Order: sequence, then structure tokens, then C-alpha cells
Amino acid sequence: MKLSPRWIAFLLAGIVSSITMLFLSFIPECTTNILFVAGAGSFLTAFFTAYVMLDILLLKEVKQIYDTLQKLKIGDLDINKKSVFRSFNPFNKLNNEISDYVNAKQTEIDELKRMEAFRREFLADVSHELKTPIFAAQGFVHTLLDGAKDDPSVAKRFLKKAAKSLDGLDALVRDLVVLTQVETGDIKMNFEIVDIVSITEDIFEQLENKADKRGIHLKIKPKGIKECAVVADAQRIYQVLTNFIDNGIKYGKENGRVSVEFQEFDEHYLIVVEDDGPGISADHLARIFERFYRVDKSRSRETGGTGLGLAIVKHILNAHKSTINVTSTAETGTRFSFTLSKGI
Repeated sequence: MKLSPRWIAFLLAGIVSSITMLFLSFIPECTTNILFVAGAGSFLTAFFTAYVMLDILLLKEVKQIYDTLQKLKIGDLDINKKSVFRSFNPFNKLNNEISDYVNAKQTEIDELKRMEAFRREFLADVSHELKTPIFAAQGFVHTLLDGAKDDPSVAKRFLKKAAKSLDGLDALVRDLVVLTQVETGDIKMNFEIVDIVSITEDIFEQLENKADKRGIHLKIKPKGIKECAVVADAQRIYQVLTNFIDNGIKYGKENGRVSVEFQEFDEHYLIVVEDDGPGISADHLARIFERFYRVDKSRSRETGGTGLGLAIVKHILNAHKSTINVTSTAETGTRFSFTLSKGI
């Protein structure tokens, strides 16, 4: 016979009741009615006490622990904690401990799966991005080896194209190294008080020729501002502003403008980089900080973009405890903004 909590409680209650009645039967004053009442009372009390102890406080919790272990065996980690008397039942506490451990492992497994999917996507993107310049340079070199080298004009043209592909490959590898170092924290920020207006002027000088070729006017606002002292890593903020301004020059409309504006607040400066280019549509805007994401893939490659610049910028500004805000309107332009703490 399969013993259930009810049958076990019934047997225990019968034993307790029998012992009670047997003990009372040796007392001369105990009548049959007293024995019956004592036996019935002890039976009911023992039955319900044993049933509650066995079924609610013990067997249900043990069964739940068993079910939890069975789920672990089949890899089902979706475990819900449902029980009563949580405050004093040791089996319940044990079950809760197992559930907490399993749920923590489930979170860890989910994160590992997410990172694994990210790594696969990242490797696929890197392979694709590396393949383009490598195949291009390889094609030009093999063409030269197949006889094009004998024609000086053709050889020079193909060598220039191969060099351009290799330059693009070099830029991609350097950006990959920087992005990896920033993400892993290998690059430590050297925070100091720097003049961001001076940094912007230096960038304008570096990019002046590129801007002139497209007829783009570079402007600092407000007019006549001399200095903005902020706490930042000068080299990394130079990289951030260079990326924003260079993108404005490359992707903005010809004979347009790119401006950098500084707005002063109580404890920080708001830096705004704005162009009057074609803008970025809403479906692209949410993804422009992803690795290798390009709004216009063909045009980005033509202008030398690696697709990693904005991803690097995002991590650099995160290290400065700042975030990037971007707004864009079609045929009106794009506006990037971030904040930096004031230098004392």
C-alpha cells in the first residue's frame, strides 16, 4: 500500500489514541465516556498535527525541492518560489536557497548566451569589414603581378588603389584596438583641466583643407568665446570632437556649415556639434552608435569610414560620466550634444 501523508497521519493518530486510552484505562475513576472522549480528542489532535507537519511543512517542500532538482536535470531553470510558512520552515528556506541559486545561474546563462550571440555577430562583422580592403588590395597586387606592372601609368594607379585599401585596413585595425581597449578599461582616462575651445580650434586647423574641398564653413559659437575649462582627458575628447566634426564635413551637404557651440551651466558645459546636412532618419538614428553600423554603407566606405567611430565616442564619453544626445531632421541637419564638468 502506498503511504500518503493522510494515511501516515491516520496511523500515528491511531497509535497515540490507543496509548492514551490504554494509559487512562488503568485509572479507576475513568469511565467509558471519558475514555471515548479522550481517545477521540487525542486521535483528532494527533491526526491533524501529524497531517499538517507531514503534508504542509515537510512533504510539500521536499516534493518542491525534488521537482526543482528534476528541472535542473532537464535544463529547465524557470523556477518559481511558491510556498507558505516561509519564516520558520527550514525545508522552505532550503528550497528558496536552491531557487535563488538557480535563478542567479539562469541570469548568468542568459548573459553568457547574449554575449555569445554578440561575439558571433561581432566576428562576422569584423570578418566582413576586413575582407573588403584585403580582397581589394589583393586584387590590385595580383593584377600588377599578372603584367600590369609593365605599364608605368597603370602600375602607379593600381599601387595607389592598393595603398588606399591598406590604409583603410590600417584605420580599421587601429579603431578595433582602441574600441577593445576602451571597452575593457585598458585605456585609463587622464583627467585634467583642459580648454575645450582651444582643442576645437586645433581640430578646425587639422580639418580645414578637407572642409574647404567641400566648401563647408567651420564655426565656433558663441562668437568671440575664448576659453571653456572642463575636466576631461584631452586626447580622448580631441578624438570625440574630431569624429563629430569630421562626420559633419564628410556627410554634410556641400557649401554647408559645421558648428561647435559651448553653453555654460552651473556645474558643466554643454557641447553641441551641429551640421546642416541631409540628416539621419529615425530608423537609423537609434543604431548609429552600434559597431560597424553605417547609415549609407557604400558612401561610408568611399569616405574612409570604419563604422567604429561613434561606438568609440560613446565609450569615451561614458568614461567621462557623460552621454550623447542626438537629434536629426531630414534636410535640416544633425545635432550631437554632450556635457563635461567645469574645471575649477
